[in-house]
Amino acid sequence: MSNMSPDISKPSPTPTPGPPPARPTPAVLTEHPAVTTPVVPTVSDAASFGRVADNGTVFVRTPDGEREVGSYPDATPEEALAYFARKYDELAGSATLLLQRVTQTDLSVHDATAGLKSLREQVTTAHVVGDLVKLDSTVEQIATALKAKQQVEGEARAAHKKESGEKREKLVAEAEKIAAQPVEKVQWKQSTSRMRELLEEWKHLQRHDVRIDKDAENALWRRFSAARSGFDKTRRAHFAHLDDVHAGAKATKQRLVKEAESLATSKDWGPTASAFKRLMGEWRDAGRASRSDDDALWKRFKQAQDSFFTAKDEVVAAENVEFEANLVVKEELLAAAQALLPVKNLEAAKASLRTIQDKWDVAGKVPRKDMERIEKALRKVETAVRSAEDSKWRRTDPEVAARAQSMVDQLETAVTDLTKQLETAKASGNEKKISEVQQALDAKATWLDQARGGLAEFGG
Repeated sequence: MSNMSPDISKPSPTPTPGPPPARPTPAVLTEHPAVTTPVVPTVSDAASFGRVADNGTVFVRTPDGEREVGSYPDATPEEALAYFARKYDELAGSATLLLQRVTQTDLSVHDATAGLKSLREQVTTAHVVGDLVKLDSTVEQIATALKAKQQVEGEARAAHKKESGEKREKLVAEAEKIAAQPVEKVQWKQSTSRMRELLEEWKHLQRHDVRIDKDAENALWRRFSAARSGFDKTRRAHFAHLDDVHAGAKATKQRLVKEAESLATSKDWGPTASAFKRLMGEWRDAGRASRSDDDALWKRFKQAQDSFFTAKDEVVAAENVEFEANLVVKEELLAAAQALLPVKNLEAAKASLRTIQDKWDVAGKVPRKDMERIEKALRKVETAVRSAEDSKWRRTDPEVAARAQSMVDQLETAVTDLTKQLETAKASGNEKKISEVQQALDAKATWLDQARGGLAEFGG
């Protein structure tokens, strides 16, 4: 191996006796999600390519003859060979990993080239014992694979360039299609927005995507610009025509204002509120007049609307005075209801709650802001009383009581049997059996206490 000739100008490494250091991570072993670091075999034949001289010097055999690699003082020949073989295995593992990354992952040519350079430098200066011919072969495989990868990346760049041109062509075609729409079918808001988006997409491709040939790019841009200009010209003409339509919107809104003003003094609150809601819908559907006409008409419409709803709010405010008085009554009833909890005498609590509920209905409405709070609080009391009633029913259910008694009977029998087993185990002196039976007996006794407590609720 030409690049593995010994460097006699440098002294051979002399490791310090003791456990070898932890394996370093060479530059070519950068982590990659698609390839895991190869596991160096626990049994390697690398040591078979070396020998240890009587003076402790370690040699490696190569096709060109033996070469001195170093020594390992105060170690057996086997330990010395194992040390330099392990260093070979680490270097071979690095080479294998780089080969895998070049051939099996998307590692860039730039990074792969840097990794190969670093690996060659490590191989050139390595003092190891192992199959150096095989290691050289792996390095050459990496170089060959890297050349193939360069070719693939070149083809990929060409494909990306073609794809980038197709993306621009697609944007231009869509812009031309938008510009070619019949005026009466154009959705102006959506089409105008989409034209802006297409321009932003073009700019994004220019900044972030693969560049295409300048002549092709200029030709596409001329088509794209022409489509945008044509659409903008048509849009301006369309909205100029809308000015002629504004007169119709103005007439419609004048009619709505007149009707709103006629309703402004109505005291028929419900129907009139609905009428204003209808007028508001028609106002929105009428379209826009000129800005000055629209603002003036809206001012009159809103004034009539506000006049009606202000009068209505005053009436509602007066009603709220009455509702506040009702709230005071219901607050007192709620306090009486909450005093029933927790339920101690179910029948008395039910009777009191029925009386409270009757008075509650008579008390009438409360302000809207308090309605949910106070109603929810009363529902909570009603739910608690119903839960107490359900609980009482369950305690008097004969089937449930029977099941509770059955459970107690079974556990009592189990405790009796385990007690006898414990006595027998103690008599035999079997400590393991005594421990097992005692644990089982303690568990059953605990369950029995719980079951008896549940049965007591049924009067058992």
